Amino acid sequence: MSDPTSPTDQATSANPENAMHQPHRITRLLPWSGPEGNPCYLLTDADGGHLSRTADNIESVQLGMGRELLGHARALVDDPKTGPVELRYLSARLSESLRDVLRVAESRGARLPVSDDDEEAWGAGSTVF
Repeated sequence: MSDPTSPTDQATSANPENAMHQPHRITRLLPWSGPEGNPCYLLTDADGGHLSRTADNIESVQLGMGRELLGHARALVDDPKTGPVELRYLSARLSESLRDVLRVAESRGARLPVSDDDEEAWGAGSTVF
């Protein structure tokens, strides 16, 4: 991960002309949290790197696990013999999965390019629901 106060980043922010000689850098929300539950970000270029590929793989696993969990959830909810302990456990796992999927969606959405046409269509400062 890159330190946002690295000499390269400081030079780019201090002298905009240096930015023309730097690769396009993006901040990516990673699919895991830090030790205290805070979000983790990666400062990288548009091509990504090893850590970006690792994050892509983890996102893929998280989405797959969510899909599989949803199938199990349907079976448990449809079974009249499912008790409150099983439903509570299911609820906890679904909450965890939803948190992961929302983080993936936020990360991927933040990396989508926004064109001038998009801003004109919605109007500057508009809130999209």
